[in-house]
Amino acid sequence: MNGRKSFKDDEFSFDMNTMTGISSAWSETKIKERVLTQFNQTRARRNIINATAVYGLSFCAILVLFCLFNIIFHLLVQGFSSLNRDFFLQLPKPVGEPGGGTANAIVGTLILLIVAVLVGVPIGLGAGIYLSEYAHQRFAQAVRFTTDVMNGIPSIVFGIFAWTILVVPFKSFSALSGGIALGIMMIPMITRTTEGFVRMVPVPLREAGLAIGTPKWRVIKDIVVPSSLGGIVTGIMVSLARVAGETAPLLFTAFGNHFWHSSLLAPIAALPLQIFSYAISPFEDWHRQAWAGALVLILIVFVINLCSSYFVGRQRRMFSSHK
Repeated sequence: MNGRKSFKDDEFSFDMNTMTGISSAWSETKIKERVLTQFNQTRARRNIINATAVYGLSFCAILVLFCLFNIIFHLLVQGFSSLNRDFFLQLPKPVGEPGGGTANAIVGTLILLIVAVLVGVPIGLGAGIYLSEYAHQRFAQAVRFTTDVMNGIPSIVFGIFAWTILVVPFKSFSALSGGIALGIMMIPMITRTTEGFVRMVPVPLREAGLAIGTPKWRVIKDIVVPSSLGGIVTGIMVSLARVAGETAPLLFTAFGNHFWHSSLLAPIAALPLQIFSYAISPFEDWHRQAWAGALVLILIVFVINLCSSYFVGRQRRMFSSHK
């Protein structure tokens, strides 16, 4: 009886182990199927989101290119016919007389940009280096906040500021006040781009200079600035491209001139001012010249942006070689 009972118990144990194994295998299969289903659903949802994002961004890029090429095409259609030798070499004709050119405005624009560079570059470059090398000081945080605020100030405010401190005291519009107004506009952009590119200089380069006993100012001058020179030049060119087409500050400072300028303390012509003046005039010939001037101004900005793109590429290749 005992032997028979033991046999039945063994048989019952065998049946339970078999059922447990089958149940475990079934549960594992179900879990795998559920995980695989969940994975496929997640992957399908992510593919949909990814495709939506890609197509949305592509549409935005195409829209930007469409607007850009539409503007350029419109400028070419309206203004290319007025581009000739007289347009680049002659002065504007008297009111109502057809012909003439914008030679004084082109030269005036270049002079204003040179003055702006002389004013904005040293201040912006010094501030950008300071923000990068002494970033944790309290004064650096105040300078960074001030720079960000200046980036959002409308350009006409800079013109009113220059008019208040330069035009009113000297009782005269001048090229100097216009250049200073544009230079002040360049400072915040140069500061932030300089800070960003100087920070990209590898830390081991700084440490190598300091390790041999070189003063920090010498490390900045001989190592940090040359290593980030391409990015600094890029920031300067981008800021130049921004202020090259500004009109509002020049209305309060440079004022405009139909003749060759006599000095930096006298009113001076500029392409944005001449385009504005011709565009609001009732003369059809001046309207055509306004379109031609806008086309020339766009080409100047385009050349500046090409140069900045070149320096950006050069800077990236330099940093890639260091890595």
